[in-house]
Amino acid sequence: MRWLLLVTCLGGSGCFTTRYLLQAAGGQYQLLHEARPLSAVTADPTVPPRVRALLAKVPAIKRYGQRHGLTPTSNYERYADLHRSAAVWVVQACARLAFTPRRWRFPLVGSVPYLGFFDEAAAREYAAQLEAAEDLDVTVRTASAYSTLGWFRDPVLSTMVPEGPLAFGALANVILHESVHATVYVPNQSAFNESLASFVADELTWRLVVGRAGLDSDEARAWMESEARGARVSQALRDTREALDRVYRSEAADTEKRAQKERLLTALQRDLGLRRRFNNADLAGSRDYDDGGPAFSRLLRACGSVRALLAAVRRLDEADFAAPQQQPFDAVVDTLAQRACPTTR
Repeated sequence: MRWLLLVTCLGGSGCFTTRYLLQAAGGQYQLLHEARPLSAVTADPTVPPRVRALLAKVPAIKRYGQRHGLTPTSNYERYADLHRSAAVWVVQACARLAFTPRRWRFPLVGSVPYLGFFDEAAAREYAAQLEAAEDLDVTVRTASAYSTLGWFRDPVLSTMVPEGPLAFGALANVILHESVHATVYVPNQSAFNESLASFVADELTWRLVVGRAGLDSDEARAWMESEARGARVSQALRDTREALDRVYRSEAADTEKRAQKERLLTALQRDLGLRRRFNNADLAGSRDYDDGGPAFSRLLRACGSVRALLAAVRRLDEADFAAPQQQPFDAVVDTLAQRACPTTR
């Protein structure tokens, strides 16, 4: 994910309900209240040694990101054990026969394609209400972390620290991803922001894991296997999304579109071994994270380094995009490569 809106209700039809605001403020307060300095946690013998060892590496991960152009912040100097499987539960929604995501709009950050809840029951209750009231495909997914975009000092969360040889790479990736959000944020361009954060974090994580442990290490192999699995899943989701989009844009009757949708989603569930059937909200949401990889790869080649890439994208603002929530945004990135990094080409 990767950021959670915590805003003040300013009145009017566009603000959160009181119930949402209360749970969001209460959840954030509890999280910050329970967080402890990393130095205290790493010295606490009641904390598992594996967790202490990983947390001790967080300052070095931050410094590594800063050397590559990420903005220094006071984030990830504390740790909170959430005693649950997710940091937040994320609600997303989309039209049933078109990839038209539901958006929510707020001051300062503009429109966003999801809402975050600290309580799973509250997220599922809202999702059910949204599905019934607006006749949408709705999904609820978990997120291990989020960024408050500098409004609070984000701590490391227990949900960011998995088991096994992937643990260091996964922890570094989340910290670097969320640090990109703290470095670059373009209002009303969620897919651009998320795709950029994913691209930069993946690029830096790979270099960090290999540089730290070596190409033949368990950590590097675990990271490569995880990335390969992720690429296969992303490609399957992309293929299904494109096939469905062709169905939705066709002249077929709605009954036939629903039948073809059912067949394609059943095949996706079978091929990926999913526990539940995905819907349009899942597929539209996945696009936000993987839409810009090729364009950002071209920008990285043009700029020559991640630091120069980040310096280039920091020059962007809303006026550089043709429309809010623009997808695809390849033209924006390619124009930026010509304008901001011409000397390295």
